[in-house]
Amino acid sequence: MPNTPKNLKDIRSLVEVVSHLRGPHGCPWDQEQTHTSLARYAIEETHEMVEALEERESCRLANKNKTPEDFARATEKFKDELGDVLFQVVLHAQLASEEQAFTFDDIVQNISEKLIRRHPHVFGDTKVSGINDVFANWEKIKKSEKASRGESPSLISVPIGLPALQRAYTIGIKTHKIKFDWETPQEVWLKVEEEIDELKEAMDNDVMSEIEHEIGDVLFSVAQLARHFDLDPEQVLRSANSRFLGRFENMIRIYREKEMKSASANDLLETFSSLSTEEKEKFWKLCKQSDVS
Repeated sequence: MPNTPKNLKDIRSLVEVVSHLRGPHGCPWDQEQTHTSLARYAIEETHEMVEALEERESCRLANKNKTPEDFARATEKFKDELGDVLFQVVLHAQLASEEQAFTFDDIVQNISEKLIRRHPHVFGDTKVSGINDVFANWEKIKKSEKASRGESPSLISVPIGLPALQRAYTIGIKTHKIKFDWETPQEVWLKVEEEIDELKEAMDNDVMSEIEHEIGDVLFSVAQLARHFDLDPEQVLRSANSRFLGRFENMIRIYREKEMKSASANDLLETFSSLSTEEKEKFWKLCKQSDVS
């Protein structure tokens, strides 16, 4: 049986723990993982970390319904989720080490060198007058790095694994840099209206392939509208999702208090679903009047 590391605050201890998990006396789940099988967990864990981050930020901004205890719990959750993300990195490093490809030390060295190289205004003699200069230098250095690796420059480099709205936002940022963009949010809104009209036409035609196409165009143009207001559409939608879920739960709570105080959760939702549209709308309006989201 492997020995438990003594100083669990040392990153070396985490590397050792993961090595034992993959070892002959380790965990069957960890032992069977590959870089490919772990890909979904990297995405899931990152999303959960962002969710915890936003929950903590909501508490930090002194939301009227949040308490210091809520902030403490959110902080603990954020710390926990950051650990899960770090575990994914170390686990991939362990797999690579077993393949004799690279080690965790190589990852640390690589990112350290990259940060130093891409911040010549901090670690070198380059002078900058503001963030725009930093971004310009960053892009030049990235292009130089790709050239040194023999990579052909791409017209618009946007990771395909990004959430779709975030990718649309990033595409807009890239095209803006080459001045292929609208000038004002009002101009983008005209494009949104145009896409909505085309969606209505597709719905009238009742051709699903056209409807799918036009919904995509509407979402893409709305993402650009958000960008022109300096808003990240992915974050905006996450906030809207949380706002809706908060209101929905509050609506069900109001319904329980008024109609079914002793009902189980399943009975409560089943009975609520049988209400008429008008009755549901009544409770939704009561919820919005006492909005706690």
